[in-house]
Amino acid sequence: MSQWPDRRLLDLFGLQQPILQAPMAGSSGVDLAVAVSRGGGLGALPCALLRPDDVQRQVAEYRQAAPGPLNLNFFCHQQSPPDEAAQAMWLRRLSPYYRELGLDPSAAPTGAGRAPFDADYCAVVEAVRPEVVSFHFGLPDLALLDRVKATGARVISSATTVAEAVWLADHGCDAVIAMGLEAGGHRGSFLTDNMSAQPGLMALLPQVVDAVNLPIIAAGGIADGRGLAAAFALGAAGVQVGTAYLKSPQSLVTDAHRQALAQASDDGTALTNLFTGRPARGIINRLMAEIGPLSPDAPAFPHAAAALGPLRSASPTPQDFTPLWSGQAAALAQPMDAEALTRRLAADGLAVLAKLSGTLAPA
Repeated sequence: MSQWPDRRLLDLFGLQQPILQAPMAGSSGVDLAVAVSRGGGLGALPCALLRPDDVQRQVAEYRQAAPGPLNLNFFCHQQSPPDEAAQAMWLRRLSPYYRELGLDPSAAPTGAGRAPFDADYCAVVEAVRPEVVSFHFGLPDLALLDRVKATGARVISSATTVAEAVWLADHGCDAVIAMGLEAGGHRGSFLTDNMSAQPGLMALLPQVVDAVNLPIIAAGGIADGRGLAAAFALGAAGVQVGTAYLKSPQSLVTDAHRQALAQASDDGTALTNLFTGRPARGIINRLMAEIGPLSPDAPAFPHAAAALGPLRSASPTPQDFTPLWSGQAAALAQPMDAEALTRRLAADGLAVLAKLSGTLAPA
């Protein structure tokens, strides 16, 4: 098989390979995006932790080094105001760790840390004109979305249920990411907060394909050619890969995070709200094991994060209080250069699809 069975995503984004790098805030940057682009995939820059001027600088660096299109990713959550009572409860929950490390809980910082897409970010999109703009937690308000689309950018967002996928299609997305429960990092949920009812990718993907007449991008548990081929067999037009890229030398993960990924097992992750206030999948560490992984004491997203900063700084094992984001298929991923990994995923996926095609051909 010399060509992909579904070229819609390749043509929509102008790609050589139907592989998107997941935009992982804090764990990926320009180097990873460039390497994926050089491999023929879609490089991404996560912008939720960046100031608008930082976004412009990183885009300029990317354009100088990368041959292909670019995806800028933004969070579009509703920013909740600080809740003093919730913060006080959270500090009481964390106070044993503060005392253990000789810290004063009353001096703990507060703040949001992650900014939603707004007019300032939109002005950057209008200035730098990325080929793709992706959103997490739904879509921004219509006025901002119209401005983004007026630049010519293709718009995509994540769905964790069929209902969310249909909503995204009805509200202007050019393609939809079907995010299975296996995926690492923050859940893209925006119509439901019921984590127990969200399906894995094998159940979610074909139902989204049946419900939405757009190219569907599969995300969650895809770390080798078999996973890529399976996604296409279920109707996907492309895949989004995150955890596998974290093992590449171009990722920004810490040495401790890299070691945890190297030792990861299929049952070693859990959904947790402890680090930001919103469910996200990561490798189980001390904080998750002792007070989580999900706790009603964590303040609403993103206000849980700030109080953990002093614990990370003071601890001899900062990974105890640091999110080690990972999907369930980390053990399948091989540590290798991100450009080479992109090419290998594509070649191996095509080989598996060709084998399946020959196996299933009528006699």
